[in-house]
Amino acid sequence: MASATGIAAAGYRRRRRQLMSLAGDQAILVLPAAPERIRSRDTHHPYRQDSDFWYLTGCAEPEAVLVLIPGRSHGETLLFCRERDPEREGWDGPRIGPDGAVDALGVDDAYPIDDLDEILPGLLEGRTRVYYHFGRDTEFDLQLIGWLNRVRAQVRLGASPPHEFLELGHLLDEMRLFKSAEELKLMRRAAKISVEAHEAVMRAARPGIHEYALQAELEYVFRRNDASPAYESIVGAGANACVLHYRANRAQVRDGDLVLVDAGAEYRGYAADITRTFPVNGRFTAAQRALHDVVEQAQQAALEQARPGRPYEAGHLAAVEALTEGLLQLGLLKGKRAARIADGSYRRYYRHKTGHWLGLDVHDVGDYRIEGESRLLEPGMVFTIEPGLYVPLDDTSVDPKWRGIGIRTEDDVLITREGHEVLTAGLARTADEIETFMAGPR
Repeated sequence: MASATGIAAAGYRRRRRQLMSLAGDQAILVLPAAPERIRSRDTHHPYRQDSDFWYLTGCAEPEAVLVLIPGRSHGETLLFCRERDPEREGWDGPRIGPDGAVDALGVDDAYPIDDLDEILPGLLEGRTRVYYHFGRDTEFDLQLIGWLNRVRAQVRLGASPPHEFLELGHLLDEMRLFKSAEELKLMRRAAKISVEAHEAVMRAARPGIHEYALQAELEYVFRRNDASPAYESIVGAGANACVLHYRANRAQVRDGDLVLVDAGAEYRGYAADITRTFPVNGRFTAAQRALHDVVEQAQQAALEQARPGRPYEAGHLAAVEALTEGLLQLGLLKGKRAARIADGSYRRYYRHKTGHWLGLDVHDVGDYRIEGESRLLEPGMVFTIEPGLYVPLDDTSVDPKWRGIGIRTEDDVLITREGHEVLTAGLARTADEIETFMAGPR
């Protein structure tokens, strides 16, 4: 049976078995679902499942706890979840229930969530190591400590409580970093929807439109394709594009402005993340094109480093070299490239890194460095490449033609055995491609 993700229950069982194998015998792993969050009074924020819980179960419901007990003869995978309740289901929709969870999710056994307090202390007893995300959910932290203390209180009667507490992310993050074929299918779908949404924005763009109207074009395409925004969409016109996490999206776009759109769809829990910068009237000015070309050169330099065996950081360093050289050629920086990189002068116009891991989270899990060194890229890793340049409106040290221009270009990249695949390659990227696309049918 397939879950809401389209991934079969057998796929989730394989993930759980792999995680338990890494944890080893005598361990117990405890993963609560994400809690529901109050938005105001009796209304809630849209529910979004905890990514680790989703990765291991495909279960979208709140008020659930997954417990993994490697080697337990009576069942290694237990789920505690809400019971069926016709009255509440009439308000909130159907629940899977303990009986349904065994069949639908492939767990060994399932119990009502109300039985957790009674059952979990007994599951902890006799285990030496507890894997858990301490600090993520304070309320559940206190519950877990209470259960542990109940076992400790029975030591004189022969109980054996866990004595080692380990961060679950140490094991699970590495698993999630490498995407399976099933996950990549979902990520390609998220990327395709996101490309379509960015194209809709470019077609809708015209002088006088408001940023929020362009945001609406984006998110209409997301919802039309059974997706949602993976994060708050950024639609920044003119100098607003220089604000890296701009989210007001209220300004009116003027003729001659560039519009920076950083937005991606989340499909079945998996995120895409795209940024494009385009002229609202369809034509770049000379200064806008010059800076856009520098960003394009930086992205190509980073892409050349996207292959197995190369350090992850090599892409960022290549982008910094290209951006710094471009800034020197345009006169926004002075001196020698090596000196400007060494003293960090380029950071006046490029304040962020060139990418991040991508998956169930937009900024996905996984170490960037191992034992102090940039980790080497391997097939199955997915990350963004997103160089940019941002010239503040009040930067009086440069020619006025550059001021208030913010440009970023971002694509999603999969490392393959042969090199890389750009998951978002279908979207116009260069200045020429963008102008040609915007000159087409609206």
